[in-house]
Amino acid sequence: MEFKKELKKYVELIEANLKKYTKSKDVPEHILNESMEYSLLAGGKRIRPALVISTYSLFKEDIEVCMPFAIAMEMVHNFSLIHDDLPAIDNDDFRHGKQTNHKKFNEATAILAGDGLLNYAYMVISKAMINEKNEELRKRQLKAFYEFSHAIDRMIAGEYVDTEYEGKQISHEYLEYMHKNKTGELLKNSVRMGAILAGADDTSLEDLTKYAEKIGLTFQIKDDILSEIGDEKVIRKTCR
Repeated sequence: MEFKKELKKYVELIEANLKKYTKSKDVPEHILNESMEYSLLAGGKRIRPALVISTYSLFKEDIEVCMPFAIAMEMVHNFSLIHDDLPAIDNDDFRHGKQTNHKKFNEATAILAGDGLLNYAYMVISKAMINEKNEELRKRQLKAFYEFSHAIDRMIAGEYVDTEYEGKQISHEYLEYMHKNKTGELLKNSVRMGAILAGADDTSLEDLTKYAEKIGLTFQIKDDILSEIGDEKVIRKTCR
């Protein structure tokens, strides 16, 4: 199948599943829930969950097995975007052609919405593990869950390096470290997670990991360049 058609198929599937995870509006924290939904359903390329599903599909067809992990990955990605856009970090006004979360609501709500999406991601995966009856699959889920958590830890570390060295001279080693962790880890984990859940052998997992590492580095370099010289009307987010 042509790449664009395959990606479109996965994105439509992801969008439909994301809508199943919206929270109640009939509660005292309804504005917080609206804030979480605002970012989660704001659109975007959905590259990370698509990588989870497409990698899983290389080995198995029952993609509903990997869907909770794909959804959790998108939740974490949006958590990172909400916090990345905050005044204390990038101070961006627009994301996906819409107001950033803290501009649409307020800074406190945006912070809590990001926290909420991060925690919700863990809830989605842990529920899938609790409900799983196949012990072998549960073991693969546990491994995928650990790597998922580790990738988030590395993403946060990379974001810290980015904020710490903003506007400062940075060494090639630190720049590579930032790129590898800030963006690369979640992209790599998306591929590895799909393969692990499908029970891929060690050789396939290693080959896919090398492939994913190249994607992550390229993606971050391109994003950094566009942040400096991109046309805001085209890329639909604030440029420096």
